Amino acid sequence: MARRTIGDIEKIWTNVEGVKKLSDRAVGIGPFGIGLDGLLTWVPVVGTVYSVGAAGWLLIQAARVKASPATVARMVGYLGLDSATTAVGEVVPFAPDVVDFFFPGHLMAAKALQKDIETTHWVEASEREARASGAHDRHLAEMRSKPGLRRIVYLHD
Repeated sequence: MARRTIGDIEKIWTNVEGVKKLSDRAVGIGPFGIGLDGLLTWVPVVGTVYSVGAAGWLLIQAARVKASPATVARMVGYLGLDSATTAVGEVVPFAPDVVDFFFPGHLMAAKALQKDIETTHWVEASEREARASGAHDRHLAEMRSKPGLRRIVYLHD
């Protein structure tokens, strides 16, 4: 696996922001928004393909940034409900489409992933090397000194 850098993590955060806006906030109406996910839900098959595809892409990004299991579980819940309502809309017309139109599953999953990224102390090294050199204790101290950080992820593991 290629070694990741903090720049890679920042790029993933930005890409997730783009999907968040495209899927559920392309057009903002006050505190509400409509995106491709809501609009395409009315188009048979295409809406399901988009919804499931965007959900899968978000989960791949979570794996790439080594998101915490709790974050991945939260994302699976949001995306599962969003994709399920889209898929049910293929069989039972109208009612699930209305739910999917207003339920911002991709937005909620993307926010959860972005929060996980923001609350992680990223280290461009391997944990084994950091522990062997004694740098792990310094990384722990750095993480604890910054408010809001909850965990350390070594990018070269």
